[in-house]
Amino acid sequence: MRPCPVCGAMTAPNDEFCGNCGTYLGWSESAPAVSAVESTVVQPRPVQPALPTPPRPAPEAAVAEPKVEGPPCPNCGAANPPGRRYCRKCAWPLTEPEQAAEPQRRKNRRRGGSGRLARTLVLLGIVVALVIAGFLLRPYGASLVQDILDKTARPAPIHPTAETASAETPDHPAGNAVDGVTNHFWGSPGDGSWIDFTFDHPFRLLSLVITTGASTRPEEFDRQGRPTQFDLVVTASDGTVTTTAASLADQPGPQALQTGVSDVVRIRLVVRAVAGLQPGRVAALGEVEFFQRS
Repeated sequence: MRPCPVCGAMTAPNDEFCGNCGTYLGWSESAPAVSAVESTVVQPRPVQPALPTPPRPAPEAAVAEPKVEGPPCPNCGAANPPGRRYCRKCAWPLTEPEQAAEPQRRKNRRRGGSGRLARTLVLLGIVVALVIAGFLLRPYGASLVQDILDKTARPAPIHPTAETASAETPDHPAGNAVDGVTNHFWGSPGDGSWIDFTFDHPFRLLSLVITTGASTRPEEFDRQGRPTQFDLVVTASDGTVTTTAASLADQPGPQALQTGVSDVVRIRLVVRAVAGLQPGRVAALGEVEFFQRS
């Protein structure tokens, strides 16, 4: 055995590279001993004829390399004893560096149970979030469905069973607002007066069509005052009240107000502003029509 000149590890005589640090060992080998005969320089001298020259020394027999058992080198195939870090013939690394093995271990962990558990937790979180979102957004979803049905349904007229007003003139009672004739109108004092319409069963109110003024004929339209702003107060069958502000243009002819309220049993129109109201005139509401979802 001989020590490595770099790290001091003991190596076999026939190892060409250190098994611990991979240093080439050929440079550290001492030159083979030279026999006394070879070291003696033979000076040329005359010899007698027929005298033989001294015989040359016979070459030493090559020492047989001991048999080495162990895993083969992945580069040159030479056998290496267990525990070596570098091949004894070509200095090829025989052990996987720690840095190269670490990513493989991480990859194995990703393929294993920890990655599967993480994916399961993520999917569970998504499901829980969807359930919570569905619960919180349920009212908005129901409203969206009703809105789609309103837009695709064919409006059908519905008539109130009774109508009452806070005030009316003798010639222009509240019933004129739903008699189907636009030149007969309900006459009210003006701002703050209201008219109620009741129905015998709940329904989905899609829209109202309101005609203001004394007549739809332009030359007669402005002979009376014209309501231009209302509070639309809708009462549902469960007692819920919805109030919406509505504005109308001061012009003759019918004007539509889109609503979309369910389970309606009563509707009140409260006058909030009147155009052309002068002494001797009333706020004329010519006709109110109601439409439900067919």
